[in-house]
Amino acid sequence: MQDLIRQKLKNIEKNHNIKILYACESGSRAWGFESPDSDYDIRFIYVEKLDYYLSIEQKRDTIEIIDGELDFVGWELKKALFLLRKSNPSLIEWLNSPRVYLKDEEFYKKIKKLMEKSFNPKSLMYHYFHMAKSNYREYLKGDLVKVKKYFYVLRPIFALNWIQDKKRIPPIEFEILLNGVHISDKVKLEILKLLKEKKNTKELDLRPKIKILNEFIEKNIDYYEKFLKEFDFRTNLPEVYGYNFLLRRMIFKYDTEICNPK
Repeated sequence: MQDLIRQKLKNIEKNHNIKILYACESGSRAWGFESPDSDYDIRFIYVEKLDYYLSIEQKRDTIEIIDGELDFVGWELKKALFLLRKSNPSLIEWLNSPRVYLKDEEFYKKIKKLMEKSFNPKSLMYHYFHMAKSNYREYLKGDLVKVKKYFYVLRPIFALNWIQDKKRIPPIEFEILLNGVHISDKVKLEILKLLKEKKNTKELDLRPKIKILNEFIEKNIDYYEKFLKEFDFRTNLPEVYGYNFLLRRMIFKYDTEICNPK
C-alpha cells in the first residue's frame, strides 16, 4: 500500500504542477487504533511555482482528492506556515506522524524547528478539550456506542494530560500517550481490552457503553473545563522571519525556471 500511495502522490505532483515537500498518514492509522476497514488519511504540504505567489488574485491553497479508500488532503506551503505559526493542532499532528510517505529532509528539519517554536500549550489544549467534549456528548452517552468513538475521546484527554504534565507537544500514537499518563490500573486494563477489540471490529460496529470509562471521561472533561479557564494564554506570535525564510527557500529550490530562465 505504501508504494501505491507514493505513486499516487507523484501523480498529484504531476497533475497539479506542484512539489510535495512532506506527506504522511493521519487519523486512526497514524494514531494506532485503525480497524480492518479503516480508510487511509494521507496529508501533505506542497509548494507552488513562483508565479503563484506573485499574483493579487486569491488562489486555491488546498488539494482534496478521494480515491477509493485513499483520502488525500494537501495544504499549500504559505497556508501551512501561516497556520503553524498559530500553533495549528492538525498541522502539528501531521508533522509528528509515525507514518511518513514522502519528505524533503531539509524542509522537514526546518519546519520541525518552527513547530517547536510555534507550540502554544493553551491553543493545543483547547483543541483537544473540545474534541473530547464534543465526541463524548455526541457519541458516548447512549446505551450502545461505536467502539472507535471511545478512542476519539480518550486520545485527546491523554494529550491534555501530557501537555499539562510535560509541557511538551504530545505524541500522536495512542499507546505512547496511554503509557505516558497517570491513570488507575482498572481504567488502563479496560482501555487495553477495548483497543484489542477496536483493531478487530469494523468502523461502525456498536457495543454497550463501558461505565468505568464513561466515568473516567466525565471526570476529566469537568477537570479540564475548569483548568483551562485559569490557564495563562500566550498571545504573542513567534517572530515571522523563520517562516518567511522557509517559504522562500522552498520556492527557489523547486522552481527550476527561476534559476534557469529561458
